[in-house]
Amino acid sequence: MKRQKRDRLGRAHNNGYQAGLSGKNKENCPYQNLDAKSEWLGGWREAMTDRNTGLFK
Repeated sequence: MKRQKRDRLGRAHNNGYQAGLSGKNKENCPYQNLDAKSEWLGGWREAMTDRNTGLFK
């Protein structure tokens, strides 16, 4: 069970990262669960940082 939970949160992080790279607003987070939403926002923030430092256009 723990592995499935980790995978779900990892997917949320990856989805947030992809959303950040594509320039979507953080208000577009599709998750209601607090843990998943936190992971999604973490991925989004990481992508925005990468975009701002010039790693992606």
